Amino acid sequence: MNGPEYLSQKAGKLQTAMGGFFPGSHVVFRGQTLHTDLKDMDWMALYVFGICGRHFTAAQLQLMNALWTYTSYPDARIWNNRVAALSGSARSTGSLGISAALAISEAHIYGRGNEVQAISFFIATQKQLAAGGSLASCLQEEMKIHQRIAGYGRPLVNADERIAPIMAKAATLGFDQGPHIQLAFAIERFLLDTGRNLRMNYGAVVSAFGADLGLSPEEFYLFMFPSFLAGMSPCFLEARHAVEGSLFPLRCADIAYEGPAPRDWHRQEP
Repeated sequence: MNGPEYLSQKAGKLQTAMGGFFPGSHVVFRGQTLHTDLKDMDWMALYVFGICGRHFTAAQLQLMNALWTYTSYPDARIWNNRVAALSGSARSTGSLGISAALAISEAHIYGRGNEVQAISFFIATQKQLAAGGSLASCLQEEMKIHQRIAGYGRPLVNADERIAPIMAKAATLGFDQGPHIQLAFAIERFLLDTGRNLRMNYGAVVSAFGADLGLSPEEFYLFMFPSFLAGMSPCFLEARHAVEGSLFPLRCADIAYEGPAPRDWHRQEP
């Protein structure tokens, strides 16, 4: 039911299982009181509890934290950080600039869109392999649909410096042998053995761990939303405190202009 009758039932009230604010009394967060039941929970644990409705172990939370920490790059040349930095250079507010930078982090080829495609593929492929399917056929079908394997290959260099430290951390926590992370490496080996020089990138490794942690693609997408945030604020601040408009200036000679030729302008006397 989604017509007028349904809307009339919703009019004037909020029906929710997520929580609520009772002014002067308490706050309910997914069935638990925020300031008593959850008062000692750290922010990461609260964030993923809000997304998934379940509690994660200390080791799982350490892995999740590492997935964010190891991609916190304060480099204003990176596509989304550049938006944060340019907003600082233009004297916008931090909230507007960093929100815009997070928004464009959804880029399909090398942002959230890439990771959602990767985790969806890992989950589906693992199920097909368990049912007797072959990795070759799974990869062939994925290429047929998307023309690429999300999480493999990288612009500039065909390697990713984040994978080794992430895997080292996962090994200390006992998560390096999960089925989806092992599948991610098996795909890399298959691609290399069949002549495709495509190595795993950050998108593949974090998506595989997301699947091993039991996250759905939607839950994983929301979990990863703040993952670039720590590197954005330094970019914004440095540009904010530099000369206004001085970030990434272009020389006139660097612009390939094909418009009207220079014209002489004469002031018309009144």
